[in-house]
Amino acid sequence: MTPNPHPSSQARALPVRSPFMTAVLAALLLGSTIALSACSSPGALDAQATTSRRVASQLPTDALLLGEQHDAVEHQVIEREAVEALAQRGRLAALALEMAEEGNTTAHLHADATEVQVRTALSWNDKAWPWAAYGPVVMAAVRAGAPVIGANLQRAHMKDAMADVSLDAQLAEPARLAQQDAVRDGHCRLLPESQIVPMTRIQIARDRAMAQTVVKARVPGKTVLLVIGAGHGNKLLGVPQHLPTDVAIKAVRLQAGPGDNAAGAFDAVWLTPALPEKDYCADVKAPPPRSAG
Repeated sequence: MTPNPHPSSQARALPVRSPFMTAVLAALLLGSTIALSACSSPGALDAQATTSRRVASQLPTDALLLGEQHDAVEHQVIEREAVEALAQRGRLAALALEMAEEGNTTAHLHADATEVQVRTALSWNDKAWPWAAYGPVVMAAVRAGAPVIGANLQRAHMKDAMADVSLDAQLAEPARLAQQDAVRDGHCRLLPESQIVPMTRIQIARDRAMAQTVVKARVPGKTVLLVIGAGHGNKLLGVPQHLPTDVAIKAVRLQAGPGDNAAGAFDAVWLTPALPEKDYCADVKAPPPRSAG
């Protein structure tokens, strides 16, 4: 079974999971804040000021992890505002993204680079991650003169990760079992049991790759902003588990609608309006239509 890096619709549906998942998995828990409107409206200005205050409340830190629900458009707006808030304080070391693979960066581009140049530099996959949603986040960092860095595991390395038994030891057993259960849920509990351990290894490898990106991008006195799915930001299971102890981090969950914050999973939860309920597994589980006659 070859992993598919496109975020599955079912993974997007589960607010407690990390949805970059048909090749990967899902993840867990809790989230973030702000309601927004058009950029020039008073409401939008108030929302941006709120984001700025909330970002300031997490500083100083070497890395600020924003864990989103991928289909919540308010979350990408907050991420752009967080980029701008850090840049205005002169604290933005880099913007690192789950949405682009390791080895891709805009560091060689000027602040006035075009969107085409930026997308090319990041090898952007618009089918997996719509540029319409993430482009404003990326371009805010470029315009601020900060590098945008791909943080995700390269697709070419996923097969190797599936067979890498050393990844099993990267998490304590309770966390590893929780990740395995997230894989089951993220695939609508249709994935063969024989694939659970290999797919969990991919999740662990992705978290480790993103952690390594943060370490490489760190700048004293500044903050690396890492934009990821909420499950990857979970301090008990995700990227924080793979960071050295000398890297100070704050993990924030952006959460659409009410939810529980498990103790120690995130440093803060910022709430946004709930999304309409949708069963993202319905199409996967539905039987194929019968042919006529």
